[in-house]
Formats: sequence, structure tokens, C-alpha cells
Amino acid sequence: MSKILKGKILLAEPFAEDAHFARSCIILCEHNEQGSLGFIMNKPIDIEIESLFTEFPDFDANVMYGGPVATNTLQYIHNVGDLLENSVEVIPGLFWGGDFEKLKFLIESELIKPHNIKFFLGYSGWTTGQLEEELNRGSWIISEMDTNYAFKESKKPLWKRILEVKGSNYTVIAQIPEFTSLN
Repeated sequence: MSKILKGKILLAEPFAEDAHFARSCIILCEHNEQGSLGFIMNKPIDIEIESLFTEFPDFDANVMYGGPVATNTLQYIHNVGDLLENSVEVIPGLFWGGDFEKLKFLIESELIKPHNIKFFLGYSGWTTGQLEEELNRGSWIISEMDTNYAFKESKKPLWKRILEVKGSNYTVIAQIPEFTSLN
């Protein structure tokens, strides 16, 4: 079994029934002895970022559902860590958070474009040992993160694309229809 590390992706097993996590792809931004934290990268919410804040620059970026914990909080991952102070490097080329006022300034200055950042309402979190238990039950498949998964658009659904890249038996799993009761 792959080791859980910050910067890995968790892919929900194909028959997950929890609506929060069905076919989800979660980037783990933190994993330590206190627990784990990540964001669902493939569940868009029909809301634009500037509608959440009264003093946010006009910015054509949608918001994603990050997970069921603290859905009244805004988080973000980006690829401009060298410009945004207090960002946490998750993997090379992928950063989490940073100074929010500076973020607004960089957006107004057009130094950050929508393809540089992904916003999330809420997050996915696990207490100490919880994620390990879920992995042992087969709830998640661990995969490598590629920054293209976060910032590049694709016609193919992300969950399916990552499984196909993982190869071997995962290519077969990727072909399982989402609604098997319709077969």
C-alpha cells in the first residue's frame, strides 16, 4: 500500500456512496500526527469568488466544494508561491494559502490569473488514524499528484483521468460507470 504523504491524491473508490466524496479527487495538503487535510478538486459549486466577498476584485474563477468540514471558510491552492507570502508548498509548483490581502492585490494587478489558482469552500479532514483506517477498508486509492490536475482543464473527468494515468488495473476501474444501477 502506498504511504500517505502530503501532496498525494486520494481517489474515492468507485462505489463510494457518501455524496460528499463520490468520485472525488482530494489533494492532501497536510498529513501529520494530528491528522490530515485536503481539498476535493473536482466538485465545482455554481458560485463565483467575488460574490463571496464585498471587496474582492472582479475575477472569473469558480469555487469548488473542498469538503464537508468548515464550509464557511475559503481556502485556495495555487502555483504562484513565489509571489504570495505565507504560502505553504505542498509539492513543487503547488502551494496552499497565503496572504489574502496580497492575493487580492495580485489579482487586481493581473499577476494571478484564473488558471493559477483554485478556490475551495470547506475542506476534507481526518483525525489521527482516521484516514489510515479508511485506507485499510479500501475507501481510497492513493495516487501521485501532478500540478496539471489542479490547473489544466480537460474534457475527461478528473477521477477517471487520474486512474487511467495510474495504469494497470486502475485503467479498468476508471471504466466503471458512475451509476451502475443504470446498466
